[in-house]
Amino acid sequence: MPPLRNICLSAALLAMPLLLAGCATSALEQGTFERTLTVSGPVHLELANGAGSVEFRGGEPGKVYIHAEVRAGGFPFGNPRKRLDEILSRPPIEQSGDTIRIGKDSRTLRNITIRYVIETPAESEIQSRVGSGAQEVRNIRGPVELVTGSGAIRASRIAREAQFATGSGSIEASDLGDAVRATTGSGSITLAGVKGEVRAKTGSGSITLSAVEGRAQLHAASGNVTVRDAAADLEVHTASGGISIAGNPAPNSNWELHAVSSSVELSVPPDASFQFSARSVSGGIQTDIPIVIEEQSKHELRARLGSGAARVEVHTVSGSIRVRAKP
Repeated sequence: MPPLRNICLSAALLAMPLLLAGCATSALEQGTFERTLTVSGPVHLELANGAGSVEFRGGEPGKVYIHAEVRAGGFPFGNPRKRLDEILSRPPIEQSGDTIRIGKDSRTLRNITIRYVIETPAESEIQSRVGSGAQEVRNIRGPVELVTGSGAIRASRIAREAQFATGSGSIEASDLGDAVRATTGSGSITLAGVKGEVRAKTGSGSITLSAVEGRAQLHAASGNVTVRDAAADLEVHTASGGISIAGNPAPNSNWELHAVSSSVELSVPPDASFQFSARSVSGGIQTDIPIVIEEQSKHELRARLGSGAARVEVHTVSGSIRVRAKP
């Protein structure tokens, strides 16, 4: 039989996680606050939040409605109830005319999580930064800038330019009326219905574009790039991921597609018109539609489709290149 001292020590060690869990539970306090602010013109809205999700919605003119759900933790030290009461009695909101700042000094909100839902007039400009938490915005004229250290970003129906950046998380945006810049360290990017220029970059994840009217510059270190309905200038770079482009190059447009260790596929209509230059260091080149060959070798092809009104250039180090008819 083991000594009593060892039995007691083992029991204490087994009980410790339960004790810690009990302390952690008791150290969490929750509450909410709401504010309705009156504005007279276009709103400039700035938000800073250490932890917690944020949702912006386009609302009625003349009012900004703020709903916040607050959680205060003090484990293993501190007084979460006191900290919560301080925030609820004096919410981190400042207003100067039509400029509203929320969570200006977010560094003092340690162990505080705040989830915001904000309704603001459609005529609003938004700048929002979150340390950890998802962000969503819809029905806002803009400009809009959303930055989060860790969390997904979703946006729809933004009239003016938009910037989205997250260290870790996906970005999804649609129905955007101006230029868009989207960057994520780890996560996918999906953009649809963009009237302006697009710049998208991901360290690890895929990029998918559809119905983009302006120039697009896309960079994926590790992930596939897919573009549908392509027409305007297009520049794509991937290190480890395939490239799939479907569309019809507009006259005088340039498509430049560069892959390191992956294949590239183009889907264009039979009546497409462009100068075609393709090179694969260690892969084949295949065309399934009629072309006029100007120069050809095992790993390189120069050709023309139609009158050659646009320019398409494809390079890959290790992978095949294929041009096929668009359904």
